[in-house]
Amino acid sequence: MNHARAALSNLADIPVDHAGIRYSRNPAQTVKLRLSDKSRFAGMMQVNYKVIDKDTYYRKGVFRHFTEDCACSTSMTARIDATDLVRHSKETGTRFYINFLYILSKVLNSREDYRMGYLRETDELICYDVINPIQYIFHEDTETFTLVYTEYDEDYEKFYAAALRDAEEAKKTREYGFDIVNHPNWFDASCIPWLSYDAMHLELPDVHMFFAPIINWGKYKEECSCTVRKQATENKR
Repeated sequence: MNHARAALSNLADIPVDHAGIRYSRNPAQTVKLRLSDKSRFAGMMQVNYKVIDKDTYYRKGVFRHFTEDCACSTSMTARIDATDLVRHSKETGTRFYINFLYILSKVLNSREDYRMGYLRETDELICYDVINPIQYIFHEDTETFTLVYTEYDEDYEKFYAAALRDAEEAKKTREYGFDIVNHPNWFDASCIPWLSYDAMHLELPDVHMFFAPIINWGKYKEECSCTVRKQATENKR
């Protein structure tokens, strides 16, 4: 499936911008959340992140304004051309949904501003090394959802196999919950496959300093010989 990896990589060929980020520790040094960390982080291991020095952060003024003076959330809905990905999925017999999830995960992990987080216990602004998608499995019999956590892997075949396996396992349960203690580096990815919409807004009341991206996309449709998928992005700043 090397051709699949190449096709998907081309679709996700987004430039990476790390300019201006300064850390309070050596940029090459990673930090692990430790057993000594308080409350909900107790017992969590192998989650690497970098601490950003807020005093020298190149976006210091913008960060302060939108977290103190004008704390708010933002959302945007965009129409994207998914023709190539739909064609690729059909030709390879792979699932469009997982292929789209792989591209989404790759793009979000390519930029540090999408991997931001905040540790309330230590008042630290951080950047995770990797963020992983949470997807949803819909149960038609109960009309409920089960959350599915899949670790992101740049290797397309490995990610595809893991996402497919995790989704199949989720179908066996009706539980709705997520182990945020052991998986704080996540982003939300969900789909409404039976609805094509023009806009979507998700309100996060009383959630301050929440930086994880929330992505939702709807049903794709043919427009002017192109396959269009509408995608809504929500991010708390």
